[in-house]
Amino acid sequence: MEAAKVLDAKGLACPMPVVRTKKAIAEINAGEILEVHTTDKGSKSDLTAWAKSGGHELVKEAEEGDVFKFWIKKA
Repeated sequence: MEAAKVLDAKGLACPMPVVRTKKAIAEINAGEILEVHTTDKGSKSDLTAWAKSGGHELVKEAEEGDVFKFWIKKA
């Protein structure tokens, strides 16, 4: 999947992955994809809820070892 921007939020605890995601998504255009990498287990529910509340689309999520990856399409 082609991401316009990749955010490395590994090693950050809640709420920082969401805070950094919010900042990063502001830097891309509507319809573009932001790829987020995090190691915080809580980010799965946090980023899903945040994307939905902002009208963004969580296109895909994956888990690779201890890294959670999310692809969010900006509204």
